[in-house]
Amino acid sequence: MNKMETLNNLRIDVEQLDNEILSLLSKRGELVKKIGLTKKELNVNIFDPSRELELLSKIDNNNPGPYNIESLKRIFKEIFAASKFLQYNSELKENKPFLFSRDYKSEDTIVNVNGQNIGDGIPRFIIGPCAVESFEQVQKVAAEMSKRGLNLLRGGAFKPRTSPYDFQGLGIDGLKILSSVSKEYDMGVITEIMSTDQLEEALEYIDVIQVGARNMQNFSLLKAVGQTNTPVLLKRGLSATIEEFKLAAEYILAEGNTNVILCERGIRTYETATRNTLDISAVPILKQETHLPVVVDVTHSTGRKDLLIPTAKAALAIGADGIMAEVHPNPAIALSDSKQQMNFDEFNHFMDAIETFSNKAVLEPVNS
Repeated sequence: MNKMETLNNLRIDVEQLDNEILSLLSKRGELVKKIGLTKKELNVNIFDPSRELELLSKIDNNNPGPYNIESLKRIFKEIFAASKFLQYNSELKENKPFLFSRDYKSEDTIVNVNGQNIGDGIPRFIIGPCAVESFEQVQKVAAEMSKRGLNLLRGGAFKPRTSPYDFQGLGIDGLKILSSVSKEYDMGVITEIMSTDQLEEALEYIDVIQVGARNMQNFSLLKAVGQTNTPVLLKRGLSATIEEFKLAAEYILAEGNTNVILCERGIRTYETATRNTLDISAVPILKQETHLPVVVDVTHSTGRKDLLIPTAKAALAIGADGIMAEVHPNPAIALSDSKQQMNFDEFNHFMDAIETFSNKAVLEPVNS
């Protein structure tokens, strides 16, 4: 037997051992799942650090070589981590598909807000001031929107601000203003609710509950809005992964509220050219991996009025169900985010550009 044949035979032996290891890992995984279910019945925590240290110590004592113990510990720590995942998965989901997933529901979810079907393939526009400052301010914005045939009005009554000394919103009075103006112009109101104690009173005045980026993992709030029948617009957290974003939506869905709209609003990166970094690739990922409608907030993702049109075009081109943007009668005197809000001339230019783009896209479809 020559050396090449010897090498090939040794490789075959290694592959057989790999298959045996894989089979043993599979058996170990099934046992681990049973342990997880038993722990659940006993009300015992899944993660047991003392047990993990005990196992690593035994591996150290029983190591016959030739691998050094540090290499083996790294391998077994990965196995332990995968085992914990199996146990949590068995405990929480019993291997059923997530409610947000296409495996659970293959067709698109369509959320109706004031006659607007978000997710039906027609782009929708959620427009309004960053913050509600006065009745006259909101009324002027609504009147301008109405000229364009838009009826989804956004506006902040409760404002989570980085500085405690910045304008925090008008609270319930702001909600009453939004409600009054929306009735005058037949509009649906989308506004942020920051805590569970605001929810019950706010529901009287709004059509869509917005859960803001800073509250994406406020689990008590997610559960509370999930127990209502009011549609929820869930914004992605400032540093949230797509998986974390989807699981935040799962909290709402798990409570029974199926009317969830996802909003990509940019994430925090090292880039300083824009306020946040618009993760445009999140749109098709979310559309593929969930059945929920996806809108893009072009104002907060960029913080730059000169980028609103191109980012809105990009969002619609890649499959977004809607666009959220901010408009103010006089941005220079706005009480919050004055530099990123459009005035009425800019707003109409924005809508003209997007309508032209949308019409062109319909007339000249891209061949895939």
